[in-house]
Amino acid sequence: QVRLVESGGGLVQTGGSLRLSCAASGSIFSINAMGWYRQAPGKQRELVASVTRDGSTYYADSVKARFTISRDNAKNTVYLQMNSLRPEDTALYSCNADGKGRAGWPFASWGQGTQVTVSS
Repeated sequence: QVRLVESGGGLVQTGGSLRLSCAASGSIFSINAMGWYRQAPGKQRELVASVTRDGSTYYADSVKARFTISRDNAKNTVYLQMNSLRPEDTALYSCNADGKGRAGWPFASWGQGTQVTVSS
């Protein structure tokens, strides 16, 4: 079983910054992609950013040039640096990771989420 735990959310004013962290633990052999999703009330969950093991990244158009995703493979941790935050960034941010467990089975796990609220 693989567990993901997010941290770093909170309340920030427009234009402010936050850094989210997501640490994976458990029976992990390797992690392929790690990503951050968000879901605002009444909206569908969307992929914000993702990073592969070799460092290839993807960003949603709405966050390009403002958010930066990175990962520390040694710590099985992914980060999301969010700058120039806007009220429309307000959402529950959840971490996702997929890979292979020590027993050889693939896994895809989600964290419980961390709330980000941007005040205007």
